[in-house]
Amino acid sequence: MTANDTVIILLAGAGATAWTDLWALVRRRMFGTPLPNFGLVGRWIAHMARGRLRHDSIAAAAPVRAERAIGWITHYVIGVSFALLLPALWGRDWIQHPTLLPALIVGIVTVAAPYFVMQPAMGLKPSASARLHSLITHAMFGLGLYLAGTVVSSLLTGG
Repeated sequence: MTANDTVIILLAGAGATAWTDLWALVRRRMFGTPLPNFGLVGRWIAHMARGRLRHDSIAAAAPVRAERAIGWITHYVIGVSFALLLPALWGRDWIQHPTLLPALIVGIVTVAAPYFVMQPAMGLKPSASARLHSLITHAMFGLGLYLAGTVVSSLLTGG
């Protein structure tokens, strides 16, 4: 991967994550769904760094300094990390010529992370409705990967 490819993937991941954040605002307006609390994610990450990986309820865990900032940074780092799956699985061609299907596959498959890692470790027991919203959100992340990848690739490669 070239330096230009790396920039495209970094910006595609950040752009897709921002797209997902925009979707959260739309979802709140359309369905009354609360916005994600990235402070709790930051709390979980901070406690993890102190050796505690699992909680009965992350909301009941002791708050930590800068947990909101830690959570938001983690959110974007994870989005960029998921974007790295595209060239890993579909090669450098996806970076230069993004296509929708691989991006949607990555977005939908990444829902496994909150379902099987994050939510159980944080002591969350989401309802079927919350799981459906999570699946839709991850599909929107996939759409965001495609849209951001297309825009950034076009701008940086002149294509």
